[in-house]
Amino acid sequence: MPLEQVNAFYELLMSEPAIYEQYYKNCCSQGFFGSCHWDKTKIVSFAATLGYSFSERELDQIWFESESSLSASR
Repeated sequence: MPLEQVNAFYELLMSEPAIYEQYYKNCCSQGFFGSCHWDKTKIVSFAATLGYSFSERELDQIWFESESSLSASR
């Protein structure tokens, strides 16, 4: 169930530009050359304010699962 929460959260971000902007401002720390360093603790906290419930570990699962499927399709 929590993995579905992560997916639903990211679907919301993709469909709502204003919420994505808040997410970006609250959860991204700008690095060198404009790179973005995502703070998982802040992401989980931000998602909770919108009613989603998942852990950093579950967030990692989705992130790494997505990377694996992207690599496999290349």
